[in-house]
Amino acid sequence: MHDESTTPAPPRPAPPGIPQRPAPRGMPQRPPLPSGAIGRRRRVAPGALLGGYVAVLVAIALWPTPVDAEVAPLIDALSRRLPVITRQRVEFAANVLLFVPFGLLLPSVLRGARDLVLPVALVATVTIECAQAAFLDARVPSVLDVIANLTGAAVGMLVVAAFRRRR
Repeated sequence: MHDESTTPAPPRPAPPGIPQRPAPRGMPQRPPLPSGAIGRRRRVAPGALLGGYVAVLVAIALWPTPVDAEVAPLIDALSRRLPVITRQRVEFAANVLLFVPFGLLLPSVLRGARDLVLPVALVATVTIECAQAAFLDARVPSVLDVIANLTGAAVGMLVVAAFRRRR
């Protein structure tokens, strides 16, 4: 009786433009990858990345003490040397950078409703500021934080739009 599982399949031809290399001596010829699989990388789902980002964002936003408390002396020392670097400017820039991933990741999750990205960012940042006001005595909510966070989300959206335009 002939068992097909022990009979090796004949090698498939390589996709066009890719030369097929012979197998090393004593090794069976391995079939080439399908043409669509060449150069393909494993991608993490945007929803999973967004979920991880939101978890980090919530931890930072609801940390009981200001997250920049440890670096405040360094910022003050830099400010004495370079007066343009102030704690307020560094905090504003940090809040912008904090929400750039929001604008990068949310459009890929809300594919059909990309115009909701900034309203969702607004609701998220206002919720964060309200939670800080209600539950965290050491944190100071600020309208400037809302503006910086929305700016960060908009910058992220612009990066996505520029990347898509280049393609």
